[in-house]
Amino acid sequence: MTALAHAAPMEVPEAMPPATLDEALWQAWKSMELPEGFRAEIVEGFIEVSPTGRSRHAQTVNRLRRALERHLGDGEYAVHHDWNVIRGLKAWVPDLFIAPEDDEEFVTEDGLGFVDSAVRLVVEVVSPGYENQQRDRVRKRRAYAGAGIPVYVIVDDFDNHGTVTILTSPSPEEGIYAAESRTPYGTEVQIPEGPAKGFAIGKSITGPSRS
Repeated sequence: MTALAHAAPMEVPEAMPPATLDEALWQAWKSMELPEGFRAEIVEGFIEVSPTGRSRHAQTVNRLRRALERHLGDGEYAVHHDWNVIRGLKAWVPDLFIAPEDDEEFVTEDGLGFVDSAVRLVVEVVSPGYENQQRDRVRKRRAYAGAGIPVYVIVDDFDNHGTVTILTSPSPEEGIYAAESRTPYGTEVQIPEGPAKGFAIGKSITGPSRS
């Protein structure tokens, strides 16, 4: 995801006290006005605010987006980015996600984002820093599995000399993915299922091993 995330202070209007912590976080998240270049997510009971990624992060995301768009062609699914994925009172902003091209019936009633059930694949490109790595590798892994999102792709410059991890077979009750493949940079790996089935991630996107 993006760099230097932190938990934002929660501010809830006194006139409308929330009934639960989740509702308080949701109200605070919706009322946030962030500077350009920042995003906010609700991940496992915290509001996390982070800036957009550095140049390598942006380059990797853009290469992935363009290649995925070519792979999907003119079908019913499209690549989306810089938009919220909503699950109840949770909100995530994946670097990329695949969901229906015709989004009208899959947008939340308040227009804030896509409903999680319409998302077929999410991609996070890990940014430097321990908290960023923990968010994408651990917290968002649990969150996406809990939402039942079928495929989670993690492109990680900071795992040894660079790896692409593909997680499938989510178990929402446990918040885990039952199947995992972890491939070093420089070796091609393919998406095994869903609209992006057969899409290859290799040197053209990640570059060679960062030894």
